[in-house]
Formats: sequence, C-alpha cells, structure tokens
Amino acid sequence: MNRRGFLAKGSAAGLGALAMLGAPATSVAQPANKITIRVVYALHAEQQTGPDWPNAGFDFGPIMRRIDAELTAKCSGFEFLISRATGEEQAKALLAQDQAAGNVDGYLVYQMNCWNRVVQTFAASGKPVLYADFQFGGSGGFLVYTASFLRAQAQNVAFVASSRPQDLIAAIKCFHIVKQGGTSAEFVAAVTRLRLKATPVRRSLPVTPDTVQCLDSAECLSRLKQTKLLAVRDQNAGPGESILGVQVQFIPFAELNQAWESADREHSRAIAEGWAKKAAAVREVSKQTLEESAGMYLAEKALLEKHRAQGITVNCLGGFYGGHIHAYPCLGFHQLNSDGLVGGCECDLRSAATMLTGSVLTQGRPGYISDPVLDTARRQIIYAHCVAHNKPFGPAGRANPFEILTHSEDRKGASIRSLLPRGYLTTSLQLEPARKEILMHQALAVGNDPDDRACRTKLCGQPLGDFEKLFRMWDQWGWHRATFYGDLKEPVQALAETAGWRVIQEA
Repeated sequence: MNRRGFLAKGSAAGLGALAMLGAPATSVAQPANKITIRVVYALHAEQQTGPDWPNAGFDFGPIMRRIDAELTAKCSGFEFLISRATGEEQAKALLAQDQAAGNVDGYLVYQMNCWNRVVQTFAASGKPVLYADFQFGGSGGFLVYTASFLRAQAQNVAFVASSRPQDLIAAIKCFHIVKQGGTSAEFVAAVTRLRLKATPVRRSLPVTPDTVQCLDSAECLSRLKQTKLLAVRDQNAGPGESILGVQVQFIPFAELNQAWESADREHSRAIAEGWAKKAAAVREVSKQTLEESAGMYLAEKALLEKHRAQGITVNCLGGFYGGHIHAYPCLGFHQLNSDGLVGGCECDLRSAATMLTGSVLTQGRPGYISDPVLDTARRQIIYAHCVAHNKPFGPAGRANPFEILTHSEDRKGASIRSLLPRGYLTTSLQLEPARKEILMHQALAVGNDPDDRACRTKLCGQPLGDFEKLFRMWDQWGWHRATFYGDLKEPVQALAETAGWRVIQEA
C-alpha cells in the first residue's frame, strides 16, 4: 500500500463512527415503470480534512449536487436515491436497506476518494453496477478496483472513465436493458460498446525527432550492479534485496533529519534563491519553506555521497506527519532528478529502481514517478505527481519551465509543477522483481493539464496501442508508473532478454 492508500485508509477509519452520510432521495413523481438507481458516492467526507486526492479542504458538495442535477435533468423515467458511504460498513447497510425494500434496479458507484472500498459490496450483490471515476479524486482506487473486476470477468460491473458528463448519462440509460428483461451482462456489454464508440481514435500527430543514446544491455546490467538506492522508510537500517542488480540500503529517518539539521544555511539560502529565480512562478510558498526544502536537498545529496549511492527514496508524508523529518523532500528530488541522480517519492522501491534503471540505460535521462489517470473522452493518460524533473533529455539537455507550488494533497511545503514539452514520444515502465517482469507502455506527450485537483505536474499523453487494455493491469502492478522521454521499447526489450526477464506490454 502506498502513502495515499495508507492515509486514505486512516481517514476512512476515522470516519467510521459517523452516520452513514446518506442524503435522502428527492421525491419526484415517476411513472409506474420507473427505473430506480441507487447513487453511492464513495468518499471520506463532504469537506475533506486530510491529505489525499483531490486535496485537503476540498468541498465535494458542489460536485455531487451538480452530478445529481445532471442525472435528474437528463435521465427521464429514472428515480435516483442519493447516498454516500465511506467504506464497506456503510455500503452493506445501504445494500441491506435496498434488499429489504426490493425496489432498486441497479447502482451507480462514484469513486470520489481513492481507496474507499464501497463498490465491491454492490458488485457482490449481483445487481448491475455502473462504476464511475471522479478524475483527480478517486482515480487510484478506480483503476485498481476496475482492473480487479476485469480480471475476475465480473458480469455485472460496467465502468465510465470520462471527463465528459454526457458519457455518464449515456451509460446510465443502459440500465433500461435490465428493466426490460435483459441481463446484467448485456448491460455491461452495452456500456462497453458506448465507451469504445465515444473514445476518440488515436490522432496522427507529428513526433519530434529524439535520438536516445542507450547502453548495450549487458553493459547496462553491469553498471546497475554497481549502483545503490537509499531507502528511508522508517527508523530501521540495513540492506534490502537488490532489484535488477540495484543494491537497496535502508537508512533511518534520524540519519536524514540529522543531515538536514547539519545543512549549511547560507548554501541553502543560495539554492532557494536560485530555484525562485529560475521558476516561472512561486505561489503560496514562503522564503523560509524554500530554504528548508533546499536544506533537505543538501541532506539528500550528502547521504548519497556518504553511502556512495545514486538514488534515494523517502517515505515523505509518513516521515513529515510522524515528526521524523521537518521539510518536504520534493524540491530536492526535483533537483536530483534534473542533475542525473534519482530522487523517488513515497519510499516506493520498485519505482525508484525503475527510475535508476532507465537513467543508467539512457545514460542520464531522468524518469519521474506518477499516479496516472485515464480519460476516455480525450483518449489520454495523465501522469500526475508533485515531483518531476525539468530536464527530460538529461542534465546536459534543454530545460523546460517549472512552477513552485505547495504540495498538492495537503497544500503545505513546496513541490513542482513541471511544464514538460509536448510532441515527444515517452516510455513508461515499472519493474516487478518477484516475477522478473517489466511493464511498459508508450505515449506521445501532448500537453500539461492545469487542473488544480490532485498532484501538480500532469503530463498528458496519447497512448500508442490499445487504450482499452490500459485499464487491465493496475490490480497486479499498483498505481505508480515511471515515465521517460524517448523511444525505449527496443532497448528495454533487449535489457529484459539479457537479464532473463520478460516485458509485459500494457497497451
């Protein structure tokens, strides 16, 4: 479970003592053959208090009221019972209520926050379920849970992953099939056909030439065996298992915090001033916060030198909220990645090792970890995170603009919105050492999404290959991917073959 999963689980537990958060359905005169749909918003609370997607302080009320109004206005012949649930307990209570009344024809479950386990209860009921993603809010859980339904070949769960309201409305109207005697499987098939029809075909766009000088696979593996990744997960220290040759060394929070406390203040001030000068904008981040972030960068760099390592990954929010560290590592990671080293978020060893592998393979090109979002309306995958480099072609390559903003989920600290260049082919990867597999898909960079919800950097990609297939891997691989600029398909395949691993094509 990543930090978002941990925090979301904690938030949901804290809300467990609350009432069901259910809002009574509006009483509207309906014909005798009306279709009754229970709408369930899966979320922590109407006003979000904790750090999670979309962000602390986010008010879901206007969003839910807009959706309710849209459903009522555009779905004649339907009655909608509006409810909310934080998790399984509330979902089971709603289901028991519906089973006793016997008047509900199906369910619309809207994933508003990431990890609230609500949809599973209604899927197990056998009733037809339409599962929808509130993008940049519930996308992590939506992708993981949808992939698990697809893998299990669930016959009663259809899904919508679109930023267009009309796509949800069209899918809702497919409940007519069940009301008229059709099966849940026929309902799912109808929604699937609509989704495929509404997803644009991949546009033929110009691709900017970009030659990547990759190492020979044998040489790459040899160099990986000489690399080390520092992992700051908790207060424990010791060696970890290697990942494709990369040595993992755990170090405690205390060591990182001590290095931060020892960082030269004048040097920190100079680095902070340099960041502010280079940034296209600095918003809601104080000079003191910038200097503290610069001190964390110096601490990270000092530990890399001390341990002769090439990368570091930190349990960032766990360390900060636990009082173990006192500055966010985001800007430090940004600088390390731009300088040809590796700074990885959330103490995600697989993703940080993937970044290190890609950097060695390409002789210096950085990757960045993201929490992707899929949008069928635009046929796009959006790679979202609050840490990214601004040197996609390596330390000697040209830089792209960036902004310094707060860390998005809690609106504290300092992080990066990197406005990455469009028109280039990208390759996204994830390593799985237990199965000796490398997951891969490619996409053309087409823009940067400015949405204020969720993480700051949001590179938009138009995937190559089968867009629909992209929904199928998240339950086995988790939410993170590491994205690199360049066509790395053949070098990665060669690396896998030499290492005795295999490549899984995600799209």
